[in-house]
Amino acid sequence: MAHIISVVNQKGGVGKTTTTLNLAAYLAEAGKFVLLVDLDPQANATSGAGIDHRALDAGVYEALVGSHSLKSLILPTAHEGLRVLPATEALAGASVELVNVEEREHYLRKALLSVRNDYDYILIDNPPSLGMLTLNGLVASDSILIPVQAEFYALEGLRDLMNTVNLVRANIHPNLEIMGAVITMYDSRTKLSKEVLQELYRHFPDKIFRSVIPRSIRLAEAPSFGKTILGYDPLSKAAKSYERLAHEFILRAEGAL
Repeated sequence: MAHIISVVNQKGGVGKTTTTLNLAAYLAEAGKFVLLVDLDPQANATSGAGIDHRALDAGVYEALVGSHSLKSLILPTAHEGLRVLPATEALAGASVELVNVEEREHYLRKALLSVRNDYDYILIDNPPSLGMLTLNGLVASDSILIPVQAEFYALEGLRDLMNTVNLVRANIHPNLEIMGAVITMYDSRTKLSKEVLQELYRHFPDKIFRSVIPRSIRLAEAPSFGKTILGYDPLSKAAKSYERLAHEFILRAEGAL
């Protein structure tokens, strides 16, 4: 049965989609069978995987509302072992449509039951907010992974998100675990990045991945070509950092760390 992980941060611009996409690619490269669920209406994970979301007739929205089977919507990628459940423009209306529906937080969890035995890992790229879609992502997941930008307000944002996770645990999903936080956009040349890194390790010593993702132009360029960093520049520093993260992720997920 797949380990389902939500990649989540209520703050935008922290490398959330970049981390979901590239981690998924390197998990597949390590021999794992991975499904990436794009739950963000912006569909950046979909386009970053080389899929034109504007040309699609259906995606994760149709799986949520039950008009299509989830299996029929899954698409292949350039990486063997990595599949994508894409987002389309229709997903933007899902939050409004689900507001008055019974058990609205459980729609994604129920939809994923049909494929849960087909994958080693299912990674969910959530919107940069804490609305109905993100709530569906959290309820569907076994654990969460939090990308944290190496900047001044990172610690405060991480605390806020963990408070939200605790509310979800208390009211809906008591077994939701925090796998950890990944530090992104790290610039070793700046004193601030180093200070934030030290502070995060001090406050959350068991919840911070040791693999740190650097700030990288190559990483920023890759999605415009519809590629992961593995497909775009596998020898770059950013690529190596995501490769290390994938191996550390597997060790944590399998209880070896």
